[in-house]
Amino acid sequence: MLAANADRDRAGDVLKAAYAEGRLTKDEYDYRVGRAVAARTVEELQQLTSDVPNGPSAVPPTFQRPFGQGQLVPFQPQPIAPYAVPRRQNGIATAALVCGIAAPVVSLVTAPIVYGLHAPYLFWLGAAPGVILGHKARAEVRRTRERGEGAATAGLMLGWVWLVLSGMLVLLLGAG
Repeated sequence: MLAANADRDRAGDVLKAAYAEGRLTKDEYDYRVGRAVAARTVEELQQLTSDVPNGPSAVPPTFQRPFGQGQLVPFQPQPIAPYAVPRRQNGIATAALVCGIAAPVVSLVTAPIVYGLHAPYLFWLGAAPGVILGHKARAEVRRTRERGEGAATAGLMLGWVWLVLSGMLVLLLGAG
């Protein structure tokens, strides 16, 4: 459950009382108050205040039975792992991949309409943007540490493949 500001204030008051009673050191108090201010859930606040008097707010402490023993012991909360923020996908890398995949389709569909039946000469129409965007995306991905290195490289490679095939086709048809 998400924590409200009142929950954070209450946790801060509990920690302040524990510090005033000498149950927490100054460093531990500062650390816990900082974590309480940044806490997103009630469970995080309960973990921060569970070992001091009046710690857990409305939830009673849970008990667990150790394996093979008959007595109950208080539950010890596990430390909270930091949340990893997912990286964004680079849009230019995606555009490079789309251009690399669509290069032959763009060339074969648009070239007969625009230039007559000389479609094999125009594979570069779709491939050149793939190469340009691929180089630009790889540089940007390295600089900003976004996701998309694979998409940029794939778009770049496909663009180069279509450019080389277009060049070879021009040489073959021009020689014949």
